[in-house]
Amino acid sequence: MQKVTSADGTAIAYDRVGRGDPVILVGGALCDRNSNRPLADELASRFDVITYDRRGRGDSGDTAPYAVEREVEDLNALITVLGGTAAVYGHSSGAGLAAIAASSGLPFTKVALHEPPYGPDDVDPSDDGERVLELIGAGQGREAVELFLMMTGMLQAEALAIAATPGLADLAPTLAYDFAVMDYGLNGGGTPVELLREVKPETLVLAGTASAPFMVDAAHRIVTILPAARYAELTDQHHAVPPEVLAPVLVDFLRR
Repeated sequence: MQKVTSADGTAIAYDRVGRGDPVILVGGALCDRNSNRPLADELASRFDVITYDRRGRGDSGDTAPYAVEREVEDLNALITVLGGTAAVYGHSSGAGLAAIAASSGLPFTKVALHEPPYGPDDVDPSDDGERVLELIGAGQGREAVELFLMMTGMLQAEALAIAATPGLADLAPTLAYDFAVMDYGLNGGGTPVELLREVKPETLVLAGTASAPFMVDAAHRIVTILPAARYAELTDQHHAVPPEVLAPVLVDFLRR
């Protein structure tokens, strides 16, 4: 584990494996740098790969007040570590963050967005997100994680079991950060159209055919918005894809 100092002085912890062209892996909600480590190991024979703890997670700091722009600065600090440019892969809300960072002009060579959970424009926002934040504020981290997982379409029994995973409730406060990321750039709809139009690098959008329908729909929708994008279908895959299945798709895209 190594650390880099972000623009506001926050220490960002990261692991770096492999050699080759640089790639940063951005985790989604309730993930730390270890969540993407199996994928990093799959890519390490061809790429110089960084996985990192987003601020507020794992061994990274969490300077208040939070702002999405600070997470963009964290990514910029990691790009500097890698020599000034890098490709980026983001999963779920991590894909939302990668899109924001790319739209801001960070020097990404390529961008891979894996099921960013943008909602449809014709559906009223759920009150569940506010309830998650209330539970976090009340110190009920496990209950907040459980409700969040059910918001993603998970059955309650499975959500209960996962929410009881040791240490997972400690990440509950960062769900507020993921909500802020996914709300960033919205203008009366569920998809940040103007933001996505500013993502200039070549982009791969991925979705599994067995994932929640709203995530598949979002992937198809944003491909039509992004300036230089193509779609990759992951047959029979859910939101979490085994690294040995995902890695060859990323290698094919990143090495073109």
